Amino acid sequence: MASTEKSVTSSSWRSATALPIRSVEQSPSNFPTLVGRIPTSVLHPSAPGRYRPKAFVGEVVPFVVTAFRDGHDVIGVHVRLISPSGDISLHRLEHTAPGLDRWSCDVELSEPGVWRFHFESFTDDFATWRHAAALKIAAGVDTALMRESGALLLLRAAAEGTRSAEERKILKSAASSLRAADIDDEAALAIVGDPQIASFLQARPLQSLTTFTERSTITVERTRAGVGAWYEFFPRSEGAFVDSDGIVHSGTFATAALRLPAVSDMGFNVVYLPPIHPIGHLNRKGKNNTLTAAPGEPGSPWAIGSADGGHDSVHPDLGTLADFRNFVSAANDCGIEVALDLALQAAPDHPWVTSHPEWFTTLPDGTIAFAENPPKKYQDIYPLNFDNDPEGLSAEVLRVVRLWISQGVHIFRVDNPHTKPLQFWEWLIARVNEEFPEVIFLAEAFSRPAVMQGLAAAGFQQSYSYFTWRNTKQELEEFLGEVSHETADFMRPNLFVNTPDILTEYLQFGGRPSFKIRAAIAATAAPSFGVYAGFELFESVARPGAEENIDNEKYQYKFRNWEEEEASGNSLAPYLRRLNQIRAEHPALRQLRNFSAHWSDDDAILVYSKHIDGAFTDDGRSDTIIVVANVDPHSARQTTVHLDTRVWGVTPGASFSVQDLVTGGEWSWSDHNFVRLDAFSEPVHILHVKENS
Repeated sequence: MASTEKSVTSSSWRSATALPIRSVEQSPSNFPTLVGRIPTSVLHPSAPGRYRPKAFVGEVVPFVVTAFRDGHDVIGVHVRLISPSGDISLHRLEHTAPGLDRWSCDVELSEPGVWRFHFESFTDDFATWRHAAALKIAAGVDTALMRESGALLLLRAAAEGTRSAEERKILKSAASSLRAADIDDEAALAIVGDPQIASFLQARPLQSLTTFTERSTITVERTRAGVGAWYEFFPRSEGAFVDSDGIVHSGTFATAALRLPAVSDMGFNVVYLPPIHPIGHLNRKGKNNTLTAAPGEPGSPWAIGSADGGHDSVHPDLGTLADFRNFVSAANDCGIEVALDLALQAAPDHPWVTSHPEWFTTLPDGTIAFAENPPKKYQDIYPLNFDNDPEGLSAEVLRVVRLWISQGVHIFRVDNPHTKPLQFWEWLIARVNEEFPEVIFLAEAFSRPAVMQGLAAAGFQQSYSYFTWRNTKQELEEFLGEVSHETADFMRPNLFVNTPDILTEYLQFGGRPSFKIRAAIAATAAPSFGVYAGFELFESVARPGAEENIDNEKYQYKFRNWEEEEASGNSLAPYLRRLNQIRAEHPALRQLRNFSAHWSDDDAILVYSKHIDGAFTDDGRSDTIIVVANVDPHSARQTTVHLDTRVWGVTPGASFSVQDLVTGGEWSWSDHNFVRLDAFSEPVHILHVKENS
């Protein structure tokens, strides 16, 4: 969908699809124009090109337009929504930025499916009269004319059959009063400023020159498409053991299921599994990405395929398809959905290599090209080539996705989607969602902004993002502002704090405080965030020269004693548990577009808030969270933070109570507040603004 839409109107100024060649013979009444009588351009929701913007069930979506007209007449703007089930609602926009002619309103979209909407801009005849009458009658100018004009408008409103009998009675009475011979200016001004009459005409305005934008659409997906706490672990490591002969035995789906209650107890509701398929033997990578695997080393799960099968099979060490279904069922019983990795690539001994060699790139010497990210070469992986047989390969991928959906998987984390054609993803996701609208695709694409945003616009419900590398106050302010506002109509970030591929320098050298800081920001700044197992154990030693953990789980089994580490105080699990409790209890944290950056006098103190109005909460109470984070993991910082309290409806200078949801501390705050945050104790305030009783 285009970001700016044409307007059409019932007046004689017609709309056209292209600017015509001007002719002196044409008059205004027959000259086609690109704008309506009241020019209106859609700002939000919109998506790049012809793509459709999206939201999730329960998301509060801002509908924003630019609208203006010539002269001084007052205008108004409505958005008319048609839900997937056909319900129609009309919402009045507020003039939120008069100098920019910007109008907006927030609407919660509560039904999944495709919504239709258009904007209606109009001259508000009563508001125009009210503004002029207030000035002229007070100045003694044209008072009789103003009174008669007002009476005519009130009678026009009273004649509308949509108004109640009581409302019509009040409007007629006011019109009669304005026409009374003995009315003085003070009484006339009282009618002009009557709040009850104003409310009648605000709810159902007197409109003229109404202009309509073209109808637009927005796709509303299930809540999990926008809200979730993800936990990634390798099932082969859960329950793995070394026998008396020193042989390592893989964990299975059954032993991995034993980890699920603890993951649920930490508050995570999505478990993401790396590929569970057979792993290639040819060119298998060994420990720490060595080119040769030692006997018993399991290889990378992303090197998919062997004589045991390909993308439609499970690794025999993990169990059978029936065992996988049991794992999915056990997860569901814990309130967890299973997300499965969709990695469209193949090991050299994948069945596809012999059955469909056209799906790969053959080099001049007759060999098949390995995957590369120069100077890196992945000798255990062949990339797919979607240009040789796009129909055949696409059909096979669709078959594979349908198979895993039939096994109970409704979320796919897609590996390196930016290395496949964008039009393929647009086709696949649309085809799958047409048949299975509940299915969610997460794009793992740390790529250029245009590519990353293009994937999101083409259909991916969630996206990895640059969050992993945004660590300073300035970087985080800019990044979080962008993903919460500039791209939120079509791109939803999932703020993963780490992955098997990514151990940032911030975590390598920031010590335990850095893990706490990153978790707190990820959990509060966006409604979806993720953690890769081992994060809670502060695993921070990198392989020399790489940005990933040494003894990486991609190439070997990992043995962790979760319970023992937590019992000894060597685990971040209690903090993650508390973060997810806070997210569950505070609806403001389950929204993306409500991020507001504030200020501090220290370059290491990040300040932001998340607010949701009581009109959009279950209990009717507004919810406001203020986050103050010391992003320097090496120091204690003290400074003054400055808040724009108007964001949550508090007059600047007024005091209000806040409670730290981590420590329980309570303070009286205003718009300027002293804070001290010690990275080695509690580096982040997560403050709840308590409403006055």
